[in-house]
Amino acid sequence: MSRPSAPPSYEDRNPLYPPPGGGYPGGYPQPPPYSGGESDFHAADWDDKKVRHTFIRKVYSIISVQLLVTVGIIAIFTFVEPVSGFVKRNIAVYYASYAVFLVTYLVLVCCEGPRRRFPWNLILLSIFTLAMGFMTGTIASMYSTKAVLIAMIITAIVAIIVTIFCFQTKVDFTSCTGLFCVLGIVVMVTGIITAIVLSFKYVPWLHMLYASIGAIAFTLFLAYDTQLVLGNRKHTISPEEYVYGALKIYTDIVYIFTFLLQIVGSRD
Repeated sequence: MSRPSAPPSYEDRNPLYPPPGGGYPGGYPQPPPYSGGESDFHAADWDDKKVRHTFIRKVYSIISVQLLVTVGIIAIFTFVEPVSGFVKRNIAVYYASYAVFLVTYLVLVCCEGPRRRFPWNLILLSIFTLAMGFMTGTIASMYSTKAVLIAMIITAIVAIIVTIFCFQTKVDFTSCTGLFCVLGIVVMVTGIITAIVLSFKYVPWLHMLYASIGAIAFTLFLAYDTQLVLGNRKHTISPEEYVYGALKIYTDIVYIFTFLLQIVGSRD
């Protein structure tokens, strides 16, 4: 009687299904699932420290350039009086930049092709950054110079602390997708209610409440998105998604600034 063949070794095992994609909090458009082929991403890829470190370096290099451009635009809109006066008189600048911001944001978040294809991904990200810079600069021009500087300093401190915390902590924010979904809904509903009420009558405490909720929420979103980029968590994003990672963290930081500006600022 012939002996049955030995079972295959455990070293030859292959996953039948790809690992689940990253989760994203409510209020954030969901990116499409990662497709197969040469762009497949497995969690094991993050075991290669060189891949992870190169990805993180690339993401934060892009974010640094984005923030420098944004700070430069804010400085021009705030300190150069002719420019500040022009954007105050022509609110169309804000709405035009908002339209460009929204279109490029949706393209980068929802369309995997443009988001991954060089150089179109960087071109779209550059347009997005300029649009958001113009939006933020227009908002900053409505506030005193002192308030803008204070909000910038606090935002920088918050971003640095959150980043260091995410590098050191064992707390996995990416495992709390449901909580972030609820938080995103709270911010959205509060924003809608605040916009409706303030369109009839300005209520200072309601404005401050919304700004405080927004600042706290986007600080938590920053921690969530930072851990998605750093990897070694329940959910991560592919090393190919450096533009997406930079987009999310940059957007979080800018929104933290705008909410803090509403809290500490006094309008000119």
